[in-house]
Amino acid sequence: MPAASQTIRYLNTRDGVRLAWAASGSGPTLVKAANWITHLEYDWQSPVWRHWVTFLSEHFTTLRYDERGCGLSQREVADVSSATWLPDLEDIVAAAQPDGPFVLLGISQGACAAIEYAARHPDRVSHLVLYGAYARGWAARGDPDQVREGNARVEFTELGWGRPNPLYRRLFTYRFLPMGSEEQLRWMDELCTRTVSPAMAARLMRSRGQANVMAYLDQVRVPTLVLHADQDHAVPASEGQKIAAGIPHAQYVPLSSHNHILLEDEPAWNAFKDAVLDFTGVRTRAQDARFDALTERERAILERICAGLGNAEIGKALFISEKTVRNHLTRIFEKLGVSNRAQAIVVARDSGFRGG
Repeated sequence: MPAASQTIRYLNTRDGVRLAWAASGSGPTLVKAANWITHLEYDWQSPVWRHWVTFLSEHFTTLRYDERGCGLSQREVADVSSATWLPDLEDIVAAAQPDGPFVLLGISQGACAAIEYAARHPDRVSHLVLYGAYARGWAARGDPDQVREGNARVEFTELGWGRPNPLYRRLFTYRFLPMGSEEQLRWMDELCTRTVSPAMAARLMRSRGQANVMAYLDQVRVPTLVLHADQDHAVPASEGQKIAAGIPHAQYVPLSSHNHILLEDEPAWNAFKDAVLDFTGVRTRAQDARFDALTERERAILERICAGLGNAEIGKALFISEKTVRNHLTRIFEKLGVSNRAQAIVVARDSGFRGG
């Protein structure tokens, strides 16, 4: 999905900081609390965030924003403490004016603002979705080793974030993408320097360490889904489990991955998408309009493709020749805007296709 598919706007927060926010997609509104590291424009081209933005925009009217100090938002900011996270989220929602309750998504430290917002504004949130989340930063967990490690990362960031050699930044990016390809890691290395200065990166890391919204967990009364990679190298799964245990009736979904940012080609990404669509009820909405153009025969063939049948098996089941199946497949691919079976299966699954 091209960057032109989004509309970027700016607002001034209550303390006078300029924030950039974007709207894209269609469907029920989803507000994504800011998380690091993002850039409203570059995310569309990245091999790390592109599939996230595309998925959200295909199913929701998605509102995103770059946090203060980062991306397209104001870079030089006096206050980047965790105390600014909730007011910034509130100001974004006020500017966007969603029509009715919305899905609120918190990824990583974005969960802190999302949790507090849901606790304070339960009438505005229809569903709370938290991924790779923590409710307390590394300096607030009572673990001296985590504090030493966190302080060391801050110092490394101050020293090496802006250097041409990505060695220092790689210590940061590898924690987020231990299973990432060299291309994906290089892209993250580059985004680090594109979106935030070394001094600001260090300040933001400190603010994350001091965050703590544990007191708000038992005040959340909206339906909540917590998802976490079971081998997350950046945020231990135990932190997500603490959130799920603290929020009344929260659902917890473990995902099999080592990555903090799920990549498009790993099974955990598909599991994440399925869980979010089911939890928010989007899968029960009217199916993608592209499927309306399929004939009854084409829908029957697509259903069998999704079930894993080959052309010969489909032909036998429908009493048509393999050549006829191939011809139908060509038309199905054209109507769905895909080029092969695998892509057709992904589109059908993500749209909740249930056959004819």
